[in-house]
Amino acid sequence: MKTSSRPTLQQVETFAREAGSLLLSRFGQPHDIQYKGDVDLVTEADFLSEEYLLKAISSTFPDHRIITEEAGSNQLESPDTWYLDPLDGTVNFAHGIACFSVSIAYTLNGIPELGVVYDPVRNECFTAERGKGAWLNQVPLRVSQTSEVIQALLATGFPYEKDARLLRNLRHHNHFSVHSRGVRRFGSAALDLCYVACGRFDGYWELVVNPWDVAAGSLIAAEAGALVTDVAGDPLVFKMGATILAANPRLHPLLKQGLQQSN
Repeated sequence: MKTSSRPTLQQVETFAREAGSLLLSRFGQPHDIQYKGDVDLVTEADFLSEEYLLKAISSTFPDHRIITEEAGSNQLESPDTWYLDPLDGTVNFAHGIACFSVSIAYTLNGIPELGVVYDPVRNECFTAERGKGAWLNQVPLRVSQTSEVIQALLATGFPYEKDARLLRNLRHHNHFSVHSRGVRRFGSAALDLCYVACGRFDGYWELVVNPWDVAAGSLIAAEAGALVTDVAGDPLVFKMGATILAANPRLHPLLKQGLQQSN
């Protein structure tokens, strides 16, 4: 049945779980790999997941705008906009590394309202609804209470482009490797944010992210109590090549200071 109404969180979760099932069926198999850049990959599984999501969402919400990593935008003008990453962690997936996810966000007038990130390998479904909280498999989430950088386990990601931003983040990485408990690089921005939400990571930063990378995860982290901004501490804006910093409110200003010191 077609409708132009607001989706429910359950509907978004269903979309994510179905797409994740498609990814899981291809995981560990030979892949048809294409290159969007020197090291930026896309596989047949990205397209398979994206095709399902585009069809499922557009058939249910035909008037909604959809922005997705591989296909771009459906060009509709609508205050109801979806951001889809059909396979976040493609490089991991292509190498048989079990760290990848499906990320779906529904926004209204530019504000995230619903977010779902699904890890099909672990059957972990992170969900959030604006103003109502965040959950992992329906269990409420809260960020850690870590208040000192030296006690914090952090996460980051690096851009595909071998430019000044990569070199800058290497300096950030070196700084926090010395001054924190450790820095992880998992290769899925969506999961990094969800791990902040559930306290597995105390903080996460990245210098180059796109809207589909972080739209869902940023809502999940924020609804779990994280402060989510760009690395300068300004409000996060969904745009190409944005920066992001997410941590509990105690740790966030200390991480921002560390990033500034290591620029």
